[in-house]
Amino acid sequence: MNASPHEILHRVFGFPAFRGLQEQAIAHVAAGGDALVLMPTGGGKSLCYQIPAICRPGPGIVVSPLIALMDDQVAALRQAGVAAGAWHSERDPLDARATARALEDGSLDLLYVSPERLLMDGTRERIVRAGPSLIAIDEAHCVSQWGHEFRPEYRQLRELWPDFPGVPRIALTATADGRTRDDILAALDIAQARVFAASFHRENLVIGAAGKDAEQAQLLAFLRRHAGEAGIVYCGTRARTERTAAMLSAKGFDAVAFHAGLDADVKRAAAARFRGGEPIVVVATIAFGMGIDRPDVRFVVHLDMPDSPEAYYQQIGRAGRDGAAAETLLLYGAEDVARARSFHAASAAPPAQKQVMRTRLEAMIGLTESPACRTRALLACFGETLEGECGHCDNCRAAPVLTDATEEARKLLSAVHRTGGRFGAAHVTAVLRGETTPAILSHQHDSLSVFGIGADRPAAYWRALVRHLVILGALDVATGAYPTLSLAAATARPILRGERSVAMHATLATRTAAAEARYTREETPAFATLRAWRLATARAQGVPPYVIFHDTVLQEIAATRPATLAELATIKGVGQSKLARYGEELLAALS
Repeated sequence: MNASPHEILHRVFGFPAFRGLQEQAIAHVAAGGDALVLMPTGGGKSLCYQIPAICRPGPGIVVSPLIALMDDQVAALRQAGVAAGAWHSERDPLDARATARALEDGSLDLLYVSPERLLMDGTRERIVRAGPSLIAIDEAHCVSQWGHEFRPEYRQLRELWPDFPGVPRIALTATADGRTRDDILAALDIAQARVFAASFHRENLVIGAAGKDAEQAQLLAFLRRHAGEAGIVYCGTRARTERTAAMLSAKGFDAVAFHAGLDADVKRAAAARFRGGEPIVVVATIAFGMGIDRPDVRFVVHLDMPDSPEAYYQQIGRAGRDGAAAETLLLYGAEDVARARSFHAASAAPPAQKQVMRTRLEAMIGLTESPACRTRALLACFGETLEGECGHCDNCRAAPVLTDATEEARKLLSAVHRTGGRFGAAHVTAVLRGETTPAILSHQHDSLSVFGIGADRPAAYWRALVRHLVILGALDVATGAYPTLSLAAATARPILRGERSVAMHATLATRTAAAEARYTREETPAFATLRAWRLATARAQGVPPYVIFHDTVLQEIAATRPATLAELATIKGVGQSKLARYGEELLAALS
């Protein structure tokens, strides 16, 4: 297609102007240069390879890790009038043959393929004959051994480069710290690539965290604020996803479980409902995520500790891709922290990699009880400095009040020591509060000097302080069936001696600040009518509703109420193909 990037942006995709670094990255790749593009989720990474692929002769080859992601991208491109196809094991045979013919006759603009499929000799030879315009490596963090979603096949892609001399390569990711960026460039053998790094600041995301006090009640209260909206609840284990989904269903929520061990048909049904635009809660392991292209995910909850800021940012980034307000919540407990540390300590990774993993985990743990701006702390993990506070994380919206807890910490550590480091938080708390439980009486702990010295504090206070001291590294928690507390001497000793002070949040109530919608969703009758039209149209075509039009496009149409096709064409996101296909229907729906 002989057209400029600006023309394609407007005519095909319906956008009036490029955002941020898009224009520079597109111009560089369209001119034949290699690039590494770092942009947050929802920042417009896809256009950075889609537009150059359309501009340059030959098909653009897009290496993508998941089938759902490929199918969503292909469906969206076809809606925009772009000749796109995908090769994977679940593709309809007729569609796969049509894609192969388009590749051979030169009419294909973009071909999505998994790294495993691309590395096959037959696939490679057919693509060589087609003369590709570029090779895009999406979700490029998968190539890095330091990344959180490492895929060994990605590191073999460099073996293909001799077959494609002069073909520009563009790697793209939404999450990569400095070490991962360097590893991507080295592993893909594109050290000379120009790096385009946009800000990772997502102003529409409310980032929140709270210590686990009553986990189920905390989760239910959060979800009730988001009734009628779609979101994800991440759990650390398969069994936990199923238990949580069952609990939510029993409480009246439309919730489904998703993890790699489920029957394939069950997983497909859950994914289809989510992609189909239904306002459901998916309770999942991280097996559900990378393939999500749905823009109107309004919340993400973590019930277990992510292992790095990279993984956390990637997962919360699945909320609010449409730019409207979205809320995230991380619930954390002392046992979660201990379990994560234990897992990393037992890893068989080489010592250098284990050290990097531990450093990242500690950075993630540090985000939980920080009284400062969470967004600024998170961005710092990616080497980005945010001047001032973000104004939209929970700490900025309701600044926590810190109080001196040094004396209470000494009491708690003493109680752990006096009870021999063989009991859990509930027992130690009961000792401090002077409760005569059967366990205390049987072990004669009512005769200890620490018995009752914390009776002036509620049990919730001591539970919070246990969690805080675990995060500080002064207490260890044994993982397993009996999570007993013990002193971590190197950190506990200075506190016991009065050489180190301890400060913690004075407010123990769960702080899950509601998202004050910066971009409110207008539930006007016109918007509801357009959403109903879109849903019926999507079901008739067998595609997700959001590949036809995003909510933000329908909101603008409902607000401006265009009366002619010319007026409709001025709406951002309405390209020529969609105008021709849906214009008359949209105008009729508004009349």
